[in-house]
Order: sequence, then C-alpha cells, then structure tokens
Amino acid sequence: MKFLKTNHTTIHYQVLTKELSAPVLVFSNSLGTDFRIWDEVVEDLCRDSTIVTYDKRGHGLSDLGTTPYTLDDHVDDLEALLDHLKCKQAIVCGLSVGGLIAQGLYARRPDLVAALILCDTAHVIGTPAMWQERMDALQAGGLAPMVNAVMERWFTPSFREDKNSSYQICRTMFERQDLAGYIGTCAAIRDTDLTAQAKKIMVPTLCLVGDQDAATPPEVVQELANLIPGAKYQIIENAGHIPCVEQPQIFTAMIKEFTQNLSVGDC
Repeated sequence: MKFLKTNHTTIHYQVLTKELSAPVLVFSNSLGTDFRIWDEVVEDLCRDSTIVTYDKRGHGLSDLGTTPYTLDDHVDDLEALLDHLKCKQAIVCGLSVGGLIAQGLYARRPDLVAALILCDTAHVIGTPAMWQERMDALQAGGLAPMVNAVMERWFTPSFREDKNSSYQICRTMFERQDLAGYIGTCAAIRDTDLTAQAKKIMVPTLCLVGDQDAATPPEVVQELANLIPGAKYQIIENAGHIPCVEQPQIFTAMIKEFTQNLSVGDC
C-alpha cells in the first residue's frame, strides 16, 4: 500500500504499470466509493498504460482531514499526488464528484492534464438545497436509511440482485463509508459550479454516462459536453451511475478508443 501525507491529511493511492514510459491514466472515484470501483477497468488498461488510482480524503483508506470539504481541498490532494509522482500531461478520468475534481484540476493546473474523461458527472451536480437536505438527513440518521435509494441511483434493476456478488460488494462498500467524509464531500459538491470553467477546457474531452443514471442523467452530462469545446459524448447502455462496475468491458473499450490517438506525457 502507498500513502502520501499532504494538505493535513494522508492519501491512499496505487500505481500500476509495466512500463514507466507508458501514457498515464489517473482515476478519481465517486462519492461513497473507493478506488476499487476501477479494478476491472484498470486490470485491462494497465497492460498498455501507467495507472494511478487513489482514495479521495474521507473515503477508503485515506484520512478524514478537516471537514467539511471544498472542491479545492480535493483538487489540492490530486494536484499534490501528481506532483509527488512527477506526472505531467496525464489523462484524468473522474466519475461523479471525481469528474468535478478532474475539471477543477484542469482549471488550476492545465500543465498536468493532457485529456479528460468525465464520467456520469456535470459542471453542476444537483442544487444547493438538495445537497443541504441530504446532509441534514445524514446528520440526523446516518447512511443506513438511504442505502437503498443510493443503490437505485448507482445501478440498474437487473444489476441490483442479491445473487450478484459485485452488487453486494458495492453495497457493503457504501455501508462502510465514513459518515463525516461523505457529508464533507456533499458540502464540496453543494458549493461547486464549474459552468464558466467548463467553457475554457481546451484539451480532448470524452463525456460518458450510463443510460439509466438517476444521479446525473444523460441529458445533464450532454449539457456538460455541450459546454466543452469539441467534447465527445457517449452513452453506455444498460448502466446506471457507476458504469465502470456495471459495464466494465464497454467502459474500457470506450476509453481505449478515445485515448489511442492521444499524445500524452509520462510519469
């Protein structure tokens, strides 16, 4: 296990590579998950690329730090990690809040980003009132009362079967999520509007979304793609909010198609 102490917290990360000169793909995960959601994707991609995955603060094995968070806190951590690894011009793939973090990183440090893959995310996710209502409910009752509702946003009905071990593991991951880290990240999402920044993205960008995503539906992700000059937009069939778990082969194929002609830097 690898850890980086930075910005008054400690970040858990991993680097998978066969050749140090390979293109660098960095993955930033969604609210309530850790970097294991990328396992099936990176198992394939690491044959040809250097892979960096990490747990954002308050998630997985990373420290809680000081809550509540801002988007800048999360961007600080990813920026520090890439500087620590001496990664330049990486392809940054972010899911949900990870997509906000990826956009925030580009806005601050475009030298670190060669391309963006923005998955099931937006320039603005939800409304401040919606997030505050969720945070108030979490403070009062914890995560347990909303597990089923979250799973319905994450996955399609056919995936949410008791006999599906992948679903059960993801459900357990969420149930074990640190409450303070979850609420802290809700605050970061609540306070983030990247509309102006999205219009200034000038690197190749792919926007992906599950066709049954109930958290950031296709029309929301399409709106983001429309803001970014030259962005590509693709829908992943039979997937909810976390297609890298539900449809990893399709997800990986789309990433490969997008990245195969990119000229990117190394770690």
